[in-house]
Amino acid sequence: MIQNWFSLDYYRLKRLKRILKKINARSTEMAALTDRELQKKTAEFKERLAQGESLDSLLPEAFAVVREADRRILGMFPYDVQVLGAIVLHEGNLAEMKTGEGKTLTATMPLYLNALSGRGAMLVTTSGYLAKRDGTEMGEVFRFLGLRVGIAEGDDGKKKITPKKKRQIYHSDIVYTTNGTLGFDYLIDNLATSAQGKYMRDFHYAIIDEADAVLLDTAQTPLVISGSPRLQSNLLTFADNFVLSLTKGEDYIFEEDKKEIWLTQKGIDVAESYFSVKNFFSLENFDLVRRVTLALKAHYLFEKGKDYVVDPGKDGEDEVKLLDLGNGRILEGTKLQGGQHQALEAKERVKITDETRAMASITYQNLFLKFPVLAGMTGTGKTVEDEFVDIYNMEVIRIPTHRPILREDRKDKIYTTLPEKIKASMQLIKQLHATGQPMLIVTGSVRMSELYSEILLMESIPHSVLNAHNAAKEAQMVAEAGQLGAVTVATNMAGRGTDIKLGEGVAELGGLAVIGTERMANERMDLQMRGRSGRQGDPGFSQFFVSLEDDLLIKHGGDWCQKYFKKHKDACDPLSPKQLSNRRFARYLTQAQAKSEAVGRSSRQTSLAYDDSVKVQRETIYAQRNRLIYANQDEFHLLDVITGVIDDFLAQEESLSEFVVKRFIFDNLSYHSPLIHQPVDYQNPQQVRSHLLRIAQEELERKKEFLKQDFAQFQRVSILKAIDEAWIEEVDYLQQLRVVVSARSTAQRNPIFEYHREALESYNRMKQYVYQLVVRNILLSEVSYNKKREVEIYFA
Repeated sequence: MIQNWFSLDYYRLKRLKRILKKINARSTEMAALTDRELQKKTAEFKERLAQGESLDSLLPEAFAVVREADRRILGMFPYDVQVLGAIVLHEGNLAEMKTGEGKTLTATMPLYLNALSGRGAMLVTTSGYLAKRDGTEMGEVFRFLGLRVGIAEGDDGKKKITPKKKRQIYHSDIVYTTNGTLGFDYLIDNLATSAQGKYMRDFHYAIIDEADAVLLDTAQTPLVISGSPRLQSNLLTFADNFVLSLTKGEDYIFEEDKKEIWLTQKGIDVAESYFSVKNFFSLENFDLVRRVTLALKAHYLFEKGKDYVVDPGKDGEDEVKLLDLGNGRILEGTKLQGGQHQALEAKERVKITDETRAMASITYQNLFLKFPVLAGMTGTGKTVEDEFVDIYNMEVIRIPTHRPILREDRKDKIYTTLPEKIKASMQLIKQLHATGQPMLIVTGSVRMSELYSEILLMESIPHSVLNAHNAAKEAQMVAEAGQLGAVTVATNMAGRGTDIKLGEGVAELGGLAVIGTERMANERMDLQMRGRSGRQGDPGFSQFFVSLEDDLLIKHGGDWCQKYFKKHKDACDPLSPKQLSNRRFARYLTQAQAKSEAVGRSSRQTSLAYDDSVKVQRETIYAQRNRLIYANQDEFHLLDVITGVIDDFLAQEESLSEFVVKRFIFDNLSYHSPLIHQPVDYQNPQQVRSHLLRIAQEELERKKEFLKQDFAQFQRVSILKAIDEAWIEEVDYLQQLRVVVSARSTAQRNPIFEYHREALESYNRMKQYVYQLVVRNILLSEVSYNKKREVEIYFA
């Protein structure tokens, strides 16, 4: 299988090198041009595109132009291997380029070429710092060539950007942004109620930097815009205290590999006694069951220091803040939905925030699948190429390094217990520190990074700590990590997207040493950590330390590992660590990591499967909103809608009475029509129907007469408000539905099928609700003109 991949890569690269040859043939020609002549090439390319040439036919000359511009503006002339990567990116595939190979410079060529079409090109990266840095530095090249560059605020942006400013950014020829900013901007843009409030244009071309982190590792959690708070439940603390009283295996079952947890019959009996209820799973106890389930998950599925941290907020009070599992950074402004975040707050005994309604959501998979052409860059993509092909139709093509890799990746050192592993790793750390060789000590969690920091302090070893608590200093710490004598303790967020450069004299000592204190959840993360060392032909080495108590082996190592651990742990001496040399342990470690990756992939597939129903609904709603906002069109024939709402009312009421009919009129049609008090035979449905239609038509004609030419705008605003109100309820319901259906697997029912079935039923109910709201908004609202002759609407 490996031979097949190498063979395939060989033929792929052979084709790419033929294109490279054409680009190199233009180098002398471009170098001979004056700055003015080089700049004129942009207008020339646009004119040729307008006359029917394709981007592919322009590629050799356009790439040669950007290459020369890079040399003149940045003082860097892209290497041949960088040009190969650029071709891969233009073709909508994923270029696997090792750390230090200059992916930022590589992207300038395909970004320029695809921006020539006038439909925009984006570079999406993982942090606001990188987006601003790259957009600022590379932007000089694009501006020199006559293109506009926009930099969207990253995750650390403090200034609020107006829709007008965002419109300028997103309508630039080339945009640098982050995945989080782009996702939330897309959702917010589709909540706008007017053309002035919208700022995005249709997606065209995007390059995703650190593509595996963005498109895979963060793809499991949907982006959610939250709005008005729900009524706060007083059961949060009670449920948390109840969960603390339960016994694992007796009162509840927890399957770690499936991440599922549920009460046993004994646990249900305990719950009924604890909360003084007769039937725990009855409908009236719905919120109680939900709170207990969320509390169980908070204690057993979410780990402090790994999934979240407790950190001071803006007001100084402690807050629960989520961590990005891919890089360990804090996900600012992000909360778990469905009450799970509040359950974590109850667990940690911090102030419980309001549980908010979900107003809009999308997964990263479906967000980036909206781009007709999507490309990516990463140092580690080959191991999951099949997933990139399946979901994004992107092949992963390995690009050769500019210089040979000299880094030594040593075999893992495996120990039985955690104390043995820590002792062994510290022996190596002290040995290297004595020589002055710089070290990057990589941990799998914030908690473990703090533990190593405390041990280093006790050993009087000066060091820096890079984790979610001090991410603001990341760039400075990474810049200093390769200096003589530097010791940096970090989670796997360490410098992804930035290079660790060696200080004077460090290469002679062996370069940067990467010490991994555990194997990560997948091989890609390990490779990223190893890749911090040995950039561009520098020396260095990586060494991972593992114990049978590591999370990876506990969760995915299998029964054999656990049996061995229980049998031998008491015989281990932490002061004299004994390395496990049996090859079986290395094999089980590899298998555990493969299983962990498979679980991650399954979770991503499940997330995408759940979002399929939402995707169809979301695209239908957003398309309808855009027609209303931009084209002054709608699919609502008002009289037909009014008739339908009245017919639904009559069909649902088994017996009509004066009270019921008038209640419907006051809730939906009119407050003051003189027809309301006309005598009607309420036992005659046809007469009631005619009566209601006359009232509605009279109210409609009154509004048309009063507003005249402004009626169309009033109608559009009323329909938009109806759609938005119903859609917010629908999104919130679908978020809650995920939590509910996930438990149905214990009853041998397919949760995804159940979700799609109920989502369809919910969508049909939502459509009916939209019609009701349209009728109510148009007929019951009060309209008037202010002194500026602007229409003012007061909705009921």
